[in-house]
Amino acid sequence: MGLFDTSADKYDRFMGRYSSKLAPALADAAGVTAGMRALDVGCGPGVLTSVLSATLGEDHVAAIDPAEKFFEECRRLHPGADVRRGDAEELPWADDEFDAALACLVVAFMSDADAGTREMARVTKPGGTVAACMWDLAGGGMTMLKIFWEAYEAVAPGSKRAERRVGTRPGDIAGLLSRAGCEDILDGSLTVSVDHETFDDFWTPFTLGVGPAGSALTEMSEEDQTSIKEKCRAALPEAPFSLDATAWFARGTVPG
Repeated sequence: MGLFDTSADKYDRFMGRYSSKLAPALADAAGVTAGMRALDVGCGPGVLTSVLSATLGEDHVAAIDPAEKFFEECRRLHPGADVRRGDAEELPWADDEFDAALACLVVAFMSDADAGTREMARVTKPGGTVAACMWDLAGGGMTMLKIFWEAYEAVAPGSKRAERRVGTRPGDIAGLLSRAGCEDILDGSLTVSVDHETFDDFWTPFTLGVGPAGSALTEMSEEDQTSIKEKCRAALPEAPFSLDATAWFARGTVPG
């Protein structure tokens, strides 16, 4: 996940305001309730870990991320949780350890999403839940990124926006869960809304170099960056404004 070799603060400024609203929706849709033990796969700085800890208590939560800065921040924020550094494709826990394994905005960035999802199912108890969500990039449901990438493509046709990432289209996550052996799969979506007080509140996080969008922007010339910025400004309503963000979601049950 080299695209996220950045500070936790920069990630929070870019995506944290959205993921902090999406994480509770994911936990609720996955049926996380008191008494469970849950795993946050690809925890980042710990947004979903915080949600799980508030519901279950830190001693009932585990989390993992390959990015050193994210792992360190999550561990700092949640000293009572079992936070480890590592990859989704090789989870360092035994079989059947958790009642639920969740991945929020992660499957698109796994080196092998099928292997990662199989690992999530492996460490989940029979009858437990595996759930994940990922922004609707293909359909433009994540408005913030849709506006940015449309402006980017207008300046640089044939851009990285065309890159296919698993989980960003309807049915992707349900397919991962099915191939991992899960049953009773529920396939749907989750939508949140985020307020932006000014245009700069929208634009500045893109300049921090976080994720595919930030990385693509920082590779552009200053002139092209300015062109993209102004196209984004023209596409947005007068500030303050709110933007919706839809993520594809699926959950399944580990058989047994």
